Amino acid sequence: MTGIRPGLCSVTFRALTPERIVELAAQAGLEVIEWGADVHVPPGDEARAAEVARATVDAGLAVASYGSYFRAGVQEPFTPVLDSAQALGAQRVRVWAGEVGSLEATPVERAAVVLRLRAAAEEAAERGVTLALEFHGGTLADTAPSTLRLLTEVGSPSLSTYWQPTVGASVDTVLEEYRALAPHVTAAHVFSWWPERERLPLRARDALWTRYFAEAGSAASPPRDALLEFVPDDDPALLSAEAAALRAYLSDPRR
Repeated sequence: MTGIRPGLCSVTFRALTPERIVELAAQAGLEVIEWGADVHVPPGDEARAAEVARATVDAGLAVASYGSYFRAGVQEPFTPVLDSAQALGAQRVRVWAGEVGSLEATPVERAAVVLRLRAAAEEAAERGVTLALEFHGGTLADTAPSTLRLLTEVGSPSLSTYWQPTVGASVDTVLEEYRALAPHVTAAHVFSWWPERERLPLRARDALWTRYFAEAGSAASPPRDALLEFVPDDDPALLSAEAAALRAYLSDPRR
């Protein structure tokens, strides 16, 4: 066993209610849910966050994190995000490193993201919450080197990063990215898109996920959560099989 918790990102099923997502996740044998801020738990709606938290816990699940769409360096408030995260019972908030890729960002744009992330991390730490970067194109966390540089520049123990396979990259490439980031990775978004954004069943990239979980599970500080993000055709009926595959990887990565 890896000790990594199997879970689900609620954005996988944006069209469903939180109550239905909780039901599906529990039936699929998952343990945690990352609740998205775009539909299911809007920032600042603390009453709704508390309702979703109760539904999650009542089903025997835990809140893994709050998947916010806060973009550092963009003029938007962060306090409502933290308000909802606390009402949700989330100890980690996913945030975005701006809205410009690392190769396109000017020094001024990069500095703005760094300063905003530092301030957000301080505000979060005061409330017992940590932050984690979305490892994603179109941000300063779009490559392993840029993400590592960003973490160093922000210099906060309250800031970590997520990891996910870079779309279109080979198995060796994405595993090299993970190895570079591994000491800072607190969660992984798990999906099989290939060769670009075509959504395939998790087992379609067995060569990736068997190797990834073998490495992540034996890391000095393994990710806390492995979160399913999207399924083929956004079909809820496929969640059970996808969750079974994830749980098998976590119990024995060679399976």
